[in-house]
Amino acid sequence: MKKIDMKILTIVFAGMLFSGCVTLNKGNFGPFKRSLNNTSYGYRVIKDITGSAPTKYIEVFEVHPGDCSSNSGWSDCATDRERSELSGSKDNYPGDEFWYGWSIYIPKDYKNIYPSKTALGQFHQKGSHPVWMFQNSTGGLYLDDQVHGYTQKYYLLIPKKEFKGKWHTIKVQAKWSRGDDGFFYVWVDGKQKVKYKGSTMDASQVYFKYGIYRSYLSRYKNRYKAKKVPAQKVFYANVKRSYHEEGLIP
Repeated sequence: MKKIDMKILTIVFAGMLFSGCVTLNKGNFGPFKRSLNNTSYGYRVIKDITGSAPTKYIEVFEVHPGDCSSNSGWSDCATDRERSELSGSKDNYPGDEFWYGWSIYIPKDYKNIYPSKTALGQFHQKGSHPVWMFQNSTGGLYLDDQVHGYTQKYYLLIPKKEFKGKWHTIKVQAKWSRGDDGFFYVWVDGKQKVKYKGSTMDASQVYFKYGIYRSYLSRYKNRYKAKKVPAQKVFYANVKRSYHEEGLIP
């Protein structure tokens, strides 16, 4: 039997995420699993090194050049992509209403790779396309409305000048619906940035993914005549889902 490396062991059960000897409260989120990345540095849970996180422990996602993988139905390597993400349960159905929350910290040495795309969180659909993506874009953080399978609107959430070197708290209140009764509201650091009403999905189930997902890597390589795309690292804390806003409190 192979010896288990407790530093990279990640298990989720009943809304709790266990990584090594650390337990993270995920509210009423279902199980999470690593998505198309199994490197030891790609996902870690460590004590807060920023000195200002809302929780004692933080989650670290890291992507290096060449960190692509594949499964039976998809290949990042064949589609110009790299990632390190956690993928949640496909347990958000039409008619469901939830609050979602997380804090994110972008280190000061983080490299923007535009015109390649970097998503730092997304609501995806089972057997279909993403519907809401949190994109780094040219700098800062934007919400990308892709409910109908393509970008309909970008909402500025965090300006470029405020993006790095501090924790930002994001809250989402969503009603999942294929009809006009849906809504998707977003607050950043206590200020409402998005008040969308209308269809919020077009498939049967939605699930949350977070971490680093970068695509169209050749755009960066071609623009800068580079052989590889710079590594990226991002910190998360207090990732939760709840029926009520109060359930997101650390």
